[in-house]
Amino acid sequence: MEAKKIYEGTVLSNSPVKPSFIFYMFNYLRARIVAALLWPLHNLAKMLVYKKIHSSIGISKAGISGGGSLPMHVDKFFEAIGIKVQNGYGLTETSPVVAARRPFCNVLGTVGHPIKHTEIKIVDIETGEVLPDGSKGIVKIKGLPVMKGYYKNPSATNKALDLEGWFNTGDIGWIAPHHATGPSRKCGGMLVLEGRAKDTIVLTTGENVEPAELEEAASRSSLIDQIMVIGQDRRRLGAIIVPNNDEVVAAAKRKSSLDGNNGLAKDTVMSLLHAELKTWMAGCSFQIGPILVVDEPFTIDNGLMTPTMKIRRDKVAAKYQSEIEALYK
Repeated sequence: MEAKKIYEGTVLSNSPVKPSFIFYMFNYLRARIVAALLWPLHNLAKMLVYKKIHSSIGISKAGISGGGSLPMHVDKFFEAIGIKVQNGYGLTETSPVVAARRPFCNVLGTVGHPIKHTEIKIVDIETGEVLPDGSKGIVKIKGLPVMKGYYKNPSATNKALDLEGWFNTGDIGWIAPHHATGPSRKCGGMLVLEGRAKDTIVLTTGENVEPAELEEAASRSSLIDQIMVIGQDRRRLGAIIVPNNDEVVAAAKRKSSLDGNNGLAKDTVMSLLHAELKTWMAGCSFQIGPILVVDEPFTIDNGLMTPTMKIRRDKVAAKYQSEIEALYK
């Protein structure tokens, strides 16, 4: 599937620089050869494995996902087993869809092109200036789907909508640059989401960190049920982790790390989790330092998650404030 993206022109990139024609033709031919060689194995996997997955999940051809961006590993998994997931994006204030992937141009990692009568622009977080394609900033939306305002709440309306009718989503993203040729030729104009502006962690070193990417990478570990990256106004990042206890115990048994009473020492859990973070976050720009392990999961019932299954960062940080302070001492 990775090779197929190259010759189909659906390789997502934020670089505005046009690739060398000779370099692209070399990659194009190589991708064709790789895809041809792997095609028999792919078809064999369809018959022996993928059909069973289709049957168990009740989906065999396509599905729709909405609300925001899909984690890339989930997107790639469904692509690999032959299920085309069309992901869309929008908010309650935008009625609610503003962008969606189409069946004929389903670029992984994006939420697609804007729908009709809708405009999307990316502006600088601090200055509000419109940014060129490929640059990361705040996503703003204008068009027929956008609300007129919050009911009987003019102050909130004025914060969300400017005088020209642009709605501030509070989301961070970028628009894929246009390329006439090359591996990204079909991606131009598609919106890519990278997290929430208010979720951005600013370290005392001056670096801005988007926790969503790190949490997505760490969540791929079977030992981690939930994770929230922390570190606002600190020198380094930390994390609050809800471990998958069964998997942690199984991993400890494999390493013969259980104590004499078949219990699991705190140091052992920490060591296992640190090793997992190092493994799964090897390709990330930032790494996690100290971690706080908690037993209570983040749920809607305890107020630590929203109805749309997003972690309430402020609530979690407030609940474990004293533990976080101790973590950084």
